[in-house]
Amino acid sequence: MRVIFMGTPAFSVPVLDALVEAGHEIVAVYCQPPRPAGRGKKDRPSPVQARAEDLGLEVRHPVSFTDADTWAEFAALKADVAVVVAYGLILPQAVLDAPRLGCLNIHASLLPRWRGAAPIHRAIMAGDAQTGVCIMQMEAGLDTGPVLMRASVDIGAEETTGQLHDRLSALGAAQIVAALGSLEGLTPQPQAGEGVTYAAKIEKAEAQVRWDWRAVELDRHIRGLSPFPGAWCDMGGTRVKLLASRMAQGRGAPGEVLDEKLTVACGQGAVQLLRLQRAGRSAQDRDTFLRGMPLPRGTRL
Repeated sequence: MRVIFMGTPAFSVPVLDALVEAGHEIVAVYCQPPRPAGRGKKDRPSPVQARAEDLGLEVRHPVSFTDADTWAEFAALKADVAVVVAYGLILPQAVLDAPRLGCLNIHASLLPRWRGAAPIHRAIMAGDAQTGVCIMQMEAGLDTGPVLMRASVDIGAEETTGQLHDRLSALGAAQIVAALGSLEGLTPQPQAGEGVTYAAKIEKAEAQVRWDWRAVELDRHIRGLSPFPGAWCDMGGTRVKLLASRMAQGRGAPGEVLDEKLTVACGQGAVQLLRLQRAGRSAQDRDTFLRGMPLPRGTRL
């Protein structure tokens, strides 16, 4: 098929690769414009732009789709379908209607649960046992379109958003290739009216942990915000990101270090911290971290 690909972050790259490997003609790649990044704050292309350029594909990055010229340029590509995955811009109806078979979105949840910006983070933070990927026919509403295909996966007891992100990206790539292979024979299924939840964008202000939370809540919070933006706490005046954890046995005052394995008491129960990162340093496993920053039993975080 003639495919317009629309995506921006690393999550979208395996999907682009899968479409190319499946033999589809990528007539253009749309992604967000380069943004200032790094210490020098120089404009850095998105992961999708970088990969598309490596593949020799045409890249477009309009700031918005609010003007008729941008719509016309999109329609002039005469695509069979547009594949959208974590693109980052709202598409007006004129754009959604332009490809012969419409626009398909790869969404990283089991719709209608976790519509919106951060479905992977929110699924882990909420303690969901399962999540997955839906191939959805796009319409004007936020992730409200009918679903063409869905696939589910179990969420691991110690899985982080970063780990689940990679699994769902690969699953989405496989699902969209399968969907395009039989697209005209698929029957769109309207989403259920019950069970709708919204995955609000993750704000940095919500990243700080509170040790008086229940251990199960705190463990989900740490894993759900890893690696970005990273849950954090204060350790002796130093801000430290908490990037991996597991449930543990133990009791004590909230924030009290209970043993040399960095088991920390919560409002109810305890968690064991497995991977940490001090500001300006690389992430470290627990044992390496403790060699540089000892936290004896009885220390209060």
